[in-house]
Amino acid sequence: MPSPRIVLLHATPVAVDPIREAFARRWPEAETVNLLDDSLSVDRARESELTEKMIERFVAFGRYAHRIGADGILITCSAFGPAIDRLIAELPVPVLKPNEAMFRAAIAQGENIGMLATFGPSVGTMTDEFDEFVRESKSPGRITTILVDKAMERLRAGDADTHNTLIAARAPELSTMDAIMLAHFSTSRAAEAVRASVKVPVLTAPDAAVDRMKQLIV
Repeated sequence: MPSPRIVLLHATPVAVDPIREAFARRWPEAETVNLLDDSLSVDRARESELTEKMIERFVAFGRYAHRIGADGILITCSAFGPAIDRLIAELPVPVLKPNEAMFRAAIAQGENIGMLATFGPSVGTMTDEFDEFVRESKSPGRITTILVDKAMERLRAGDADTHNTLIAARAPELSTMDAIMLAHFSTSRAAEAVRASVKVPVLTAPDAAVDRMKQLIV
């Protein structure tokens, strides 16, 4: 039986390595294909909200993933929630939001969930998705988010160490939460540093997403 083809849709190159490493650890049998359009994140950062034009661009990106034979599609950027919803409704293969699996794991830890984010335009859509997930799962849950300034800028410049340090420095502000989520695939690089600065569970999106996609496909 051929390996399932999982197409990874990236809107920024800094998300590529974390999910590649997660697949290597947790589902090496899968065939992964990377599609990157980093103009999406650049243009999204310039917009105060996700426009219909941006949604259409993202949906076209997802349609191409399906046309090249995807058995499943995993989105690695968290700033395009409504566009992903449209893809889910349109395509006949599993389409997984970047943080759905992490949300499941977080709610299992308790009601008060903290989140460390580095890309401002994603915070609103992620908060909406979290609140929707809480309603659908009928589990109590509240999210408190800290946006870590300059961290994404340093990572894009190739300075992962400073990126991780900046994120870990803000983590103690969420030390009373039941769990802390690292908002983006790119943020998962800071997991070790964050775990060293707090005693609460620290959750990352890539590992949880790979496990969830495997459940949906196998």
